[in-house]
Amino acid sequence: MTDDPSRRKVLKNSGVLAGAAFLTGLPGLPGASPAQAAPRANEPSPVVDLPAGRLRGVIEGVLAVFKGVPYAAPPVGALRWRPAQPHPGWQGTREVTAFGPSAPQPYQEGAVGPIGNHGAPPFSEDCLTLNVWTPAADAGKRPVLVWIHGGGFISGSGSLPNYSGETFARNGDIVAVTLNYRLGPLGYLYFGEDGAGGNFWFTDQLAALRWVRDNIARFGGDPDNITLAGQSGGAFSVAALAGARPAGRPLFRRAILQSPPLGLQIPTRAESLQRSAAYLKIVGVPDVAALRAVPWRQLVDATFAMLGHTKQWGYWSTPYLPVIDEVTLDRNPADLLLSGPGADIDVLIGWTREEANLAFALNPEYAGATKDQVLARMRNTFGARAGEAYTAYEEARPGARPLDVLMDLIGDDLCRMPAVSLAERRAARGRPVWAYQFDLPTPAYDGQLRSAHCLELPFAFNNFDKWSQAPFLAGLDPRVRDGLASSMHASWISFIRTGDPNPGPMPNWARYERGSRTTMRLDSVTSAVDDLAGYWRRLHQPTGR
Repeated sequence: MTDDPSRRKVLKNSGVLAGAAFLTGLPGLPGASPAQAAPRANEPSPVVDLPAGRLRGVIEGVLAVFKGVPYAAPPVGALRWRPAQPHPGWQGTREVTAFGPSAPQPYQEGAVGPIGNHGAPPFSEDCLTLNVWTPAADAGKRPVLVWIHGGGFISGSGSLPNYSGETFARNGDIVAVTLNYRLGPLGYLYFGEDGAGGNFWFTDQLAALRWVRDNIARFGGDPDNITLAGQSGGAFSVAALAGARPAGRPLFRRAILQSPPLGLQIPTRAESLQRSAAYLKIVGVPDVAALRAVPWRQLVDATFAMLGHTKQWGYWSTPYLPVIDEVTLDRNPADLLLSGPGADIDVLIGWTREEANLAFALNPEYAGATKDQVLARMRNTFGARAGEAYTAYEEARPGARPLDVLMDLIGDDLCRMPAVSLAERRAARGRPVWAYQFDLPTPAYDGQLRSAHCLELPFAFNNFDKWSQAPFLAGLDPRVRDGLASSMHASWISFIRTGDPNPGPMPNWARYERGSRTTMRLDSVTSAVDDLAGYWRRLHQPTGR
């Protein structure tokens, strides 16, 4: 979304040119000692003893890395569509030097989208593993980052190079963890067997968080200083897990939500059962008992038919969704960050300016979108005010086509306005929250993607070398790109370590509060702006301030 400067308040701080900031590393982070020693190739392989058994990892550069560590029992056979169960453990020493298989998901050899490959073989139902990067498996009590990948609930993996924990561990003296969890039909179908819950993806992630809490001290981490972070569907998961407090002990202290799709309409049990019935019909079996005997490849292949069954014009395609099952999830996840254990979590939340361009800007189905079509879609959001809203969106982006208006609306409905609403509600309760908007556009695809969904990821991780297969990064000015990445990465590290995203020579990133509504605008010039989304907040909520 292009923001009209006349509708914004003044800049709070002078901007910092992204290309000039943090080009020499990450100095000044409280308590951080970035690992700059020589590679430790001659050191013996790191060994960690857990209650489940002994692990032997590998030295990579200055880090000890443990890959493919099982955190729950393989969800196969009778455990398919059952909550995650404890892993039985193993005898002897388990070599964890290679990533485990990714969760089963759609895959087409040679198909590359704007963000590149978001999941590749090998795939297996025996996928419940996690990966740990640590400066040392000692008693260091370092801050811990647990990253949950996104992917529209159907794709992704904790083993993707994009999400490597290497940069956070090396630059921030942090223990970084990534994980796999069940996706698509295996993670999101709901059958309501014997009154049981669904959201098997949630039970996987909860099991992984419990594993981190119980074991991360042996890897040099502090179980009382965990930040849970994710993007897109992964950010949705972060919010959903905020209500979990087993045995009265919180599972994480801080949360980073990047482009959380909190505007999704989460189906009820009855609505989810209707979707599952459609899936059973597609696969050609009568019930879940028969479905347990179907090979996973056939289950995943049915996703394409489910996409057609669930598609709605003007909405992001979501063939599988979480469910309000009243067991694992009883409300919209955003509400879990407002009361109970979630209220005490420090939150950093943000969005990209043109979220929906990733899915719609290059989609030929939408190239000829008409004003009448977009107005019809707008009525679902604004009702009788659709015409007024269309004009507001159109005026905010001079020369806008109906497709541009539609994409801005979809991004606001799904990500930006729900994120702003969450920040508003936490601020009203005096709960800590920081907000950002990622504005840097990509010139790739003739500039059609602008600041699209996922574009902030390599900046937060500061690992462009891991994204060489992502076409949407082509053409970015290296000086601006690298400077903004260094600044963002430093802010993320500072938040993980201290709960404050202010690492040093940046504009002061104040908390989002009702009086100022400070939002960090991340662009070639980074600046803190008062009430950056104010015009759109008032448009979507005309009765609010």
